[in-house]
Amino acid sequence: MTEETSPLSGEGGAEKATVLSVERDAGGSRMPKLKSKQQQCIQHNLLTIVTVAGVAGGVVLGFILRGSASTPWTKRQIMYVSFLGDLFLRMLKMMIIPLLVCSIVQAVGTLDLSLSKKIGLRAIGYYVATTSLAVIQGILWVVLVQPGVGGEDDLNVPKVKVASRNVTTVDTLLDLLRNLFPPNIIQATIFQSRTVLVPTTKPNSTEPETDLYKWEIKDEWTEGSNVLGLVMFAVVLGITLTRMEEHARRPLLNVFSSMSDAAMIITNWIIWLSPFGILFLVSSKMIEMQSLAVIVGKLGFYFLTVLMGLFCHGFILLPAMYMFFTKKSPIRFVSNMSQAIATAFGTASSNASLPVSMRCLEEDNGVDPRVSRFVMPIGATINMDGTALYEAVAAIFIAQVRQVPLSFGDVLAVSVTATFASIGAAGIPQAGLVTMVMVLDTVGLPAEDITLIIAVDWLLDRFRTVANVLGDALGAGIVEHLSKDELERMDQIAAAAADRPNGDKVRSDDEWNTTSM
Repeated sequence: MTEETSPLSGEGGAEKATVLSVERDAGGSRMPKLKSKQQQCIQHNLLTIVTVAGVAGGVVLGFILRGSASTPWTKRQIMYVSFLGDLFLRMLKMMIIPLLVCSIVQAVGTLDLSLSKKIGLRAIGYYVATTSLAVIQGILWVVLVQPGVGGEDDLNVPKVKVASRNVTTVDTLLDLLRNLFPPNIIQATIFQSRTVLVPTTKPNSTEPETDLYKWEIKDEWTEGSNVLGLVMFAVVLGITLTRMEEHARRPLLNVFSSMSDAAMIITNWIIWLSPFGILFLVSSKMIEMQSLAVIVGKLGFYFLTVLMGLFCHGFILLPAMYMFFTKKSPIRFVSNMSQAIATAFGTASSNASLPVSMRCLEEDNGVDPRVSRFVMPIGATINMDGTALYEAVAAIFIAQVRQVPLSFGDVLAVSVTATFASIGAAGIPQAGLVTMVMVLDTVGLPAEDITLIIAVDWLLDRFRTVANVLGDALGAGIVEHLSKDELERMDQIAAAAADRPNGDKVRSDDEWNTTSM
């Protein structure tokens, strides 16, 4: 078997030979050889291709299983279908805390303190801007489309009992601040604190008190990692490492760096299971879905309103911002995030998608790990563009259904509350329903009105998770581009420090100025 190179290959013939070469079979006939570039493209995107196929396969399998059953599926049968998907989700969640804490400590600890401030401020500025734009866009969509006009009778929504708790907007915001400073960092990995209001009676009377602000206040611990507190601890510890002498900081920094690298390796192993896990997660949800008529009926207008808002925000507005700041085409950047997008849709969890998102950013889009490992864990915690847009649309939609007129002040209150509520929404499936109570309380609507939208919330939750993850990723790309000069200067400082015989840490001008004050 021989190979011939094309005479058009010129001086670069050696490199192009594999692309333009041909093979001869035993009979001497010429057969075109598969282009190596196509092979490389398939190999590079194999995981993404099979993951997207897993999502599509899950939808198809779900409808097939749903249609083949003569009787409705029981919860146990659905559990059997989703079992492998649940195992995959557990594996991803297992890596959240090690990856989140170690990545932030490593990223902040290796950054110059002045650079940490600049990256942090740029990231926070991006989060505030995009979340505000998401809320404004959601309000515009729901006001223009008016999906709730016509009243509740036209919805034909099945009544679903939702467990709700009595809560005020003030208490929700105070809980957010309390969880930033956990009293026990070990406890914060398992539990988070929240305020509970206990009903009381009116003074000198047996009548129950109706004013929530006069109820007895208690605290309780609920299951679920206090991600905000862990992020705060990791950032403070990373900053502390930058203030220590080299001989003292290096051993501890090496521990977190090694842990972060080990967590990423384990994550890569888990990611290869994602096509199978996502297939069974999606198919079980298709089986569990109550009725397609609800989605295509009157409630479908609400569904499409949220979907249009999420699409415009995640695939038009945010990529436009990326192109404006970086002067690069966002198409390749977004396509390289396909694996993370498919995982976000399959798991409906920003936190569970975090390991995959960081891998796509660093390996496929070439984002500096010092930026991605600092920005992404924080973004997965507080930057919830999709959730903010959804909550603004949902609150005004419910008001339209209930025929409750909203003034400009009410709409403004919804926008502000939805912004804060999205920050408080944990990166777990359907957490937006919990903070939705806070938004409804702002316009005087009862928490039970969530039942009007819960029939399609499970599906919208997956789309808004995609918007959340994509927003975090594009934000990391923008922040890295804006911080290129500082990162290059840090590399120069690190190279100079490596050349010093005693290995002393070389400080930036800002650090010298800070320590001398």
